[in-house]
Amino acid sequence: MDLILWRHAEAIDVDLVGDDMLRTLTPRGERQAARMADWLNRFLIDGTRIYSSPAVRTEQTVQALQRKYKTSPLLAPLSNSDQLLELVQWPHAKGSVLVVGHQPTMGDTIARLLGMPGHAISVKKGSVWWLRYRQRDDNGQTVVMSVQTPDLL
Repeated sequence: MDLILWRHAEAIDVDLVGDDMLRTLTPRGERQAARMADWLNRFLIDGTRIYSSPAVRTEQTVQALQRKYKTSPLLAPLSNSDQLLELVQWPHAKGSVLVVGHQPTMGDTIARLLGMPGHAISVKKGSVWWLRYRQRDDNGQTVVMSVQTPDLL
């Protein structure tokens, strides 16, 4: 199973709208989302299941892919890695799953899958972590396939 975790791109400050769920992408965030979507579309397989937080900024980020996606309240701000992993059925699902969400959930999920303490990883806005689960010698392993930031694309 491949799990691709994409943190939403840069968004406006919550003070400008008063509701965290209504924050929109900045012009820079729109460019970040477009660059990362171009990169992802080169590598995502057909049939990749795509989930997004229902927050406006995450939906704007995932819409740059121009692929079908579903929103889930399990990915809303302040969700946790248990909720994310339950949604994607890690590690037992087949194929690939792309999740667009928030920090600290993204970093906590990555840390957990890599056997690190919680809050050990901070994911930069607009960045992608591509993880793969595999069986080796009767042991499950999480392999880091790629880490990309929009600034380096």
